[in-house]
Amino acid sequence: MRQPNWGEDGLVAAVVQDAETAQVLMLGWMNAAAYEATKESGRVTFWSRSRQELWEKGATSGNWLELVSMELDCDGDAVLVRAVPHGPTCHLGTMTCWGDRDAAGFGALDVLWQTIEERARTRPEGSYTARLIAGGPDATGRKVTEEATEVLLAAKDHAAGAADDRRVAEEAADLIYHLLVLLAERRVPPAEVLAVLAERRR
Repeated sequence: MRQPNWGEDGLVAAVVQDAETAQVLMLGWMNAAAYEATKESGRVTFWSRSRQELWEKGATSGNWLELVSMELDCDGDAVLVRAVPHGPTCHLGTMTCWGDRDAAGFGALDVLWQTIEERARTRPEGSYTARLIAGGPDATGRKVTEEATEVLLAAKDHAAGAADDRRVAEEAADLIYHLLVLLAERRVPPAEVLAVLAERRR
């Protein structure tokens, strides 16, 4: 197996990409120890140039990166790390180190998930999300079934020319939201769903 072409400082750049959405999450640095630790543990580990020590992403915050693959570039002086993020990647709380505003793929859904998770935890009065979660799997499951039916009807109307793209998108948005609420009620993080998808793809 080809080894990285370590720089004069013993480091290579490590670009972390979401394994499912292909969204670039962050840029870090690896030395030989971080590279091997990542392969052995399955948790993305870097070399901190400021602290001069290894740091496993998420060791203190809990927002870790589950390794899917590592691939060297043509020169071997940079590594592409494909990973499943468990929580926001940036220490500022955003999904990427470039913020969430222009997030690609499904990365922006993490912001919605954080809101749903907060409602599940605090149960604020008047919150529709909190009310659904309080009803247990019967309430959340019924809404998923109801919204899935609405997506089907919108798709059929769209095929017949009786609905536009916007209606299909709106019904799909309702379904995705209610599915996330069901996951929150069951305390199953979306990262587990993404991990299953990654396994199936492999």
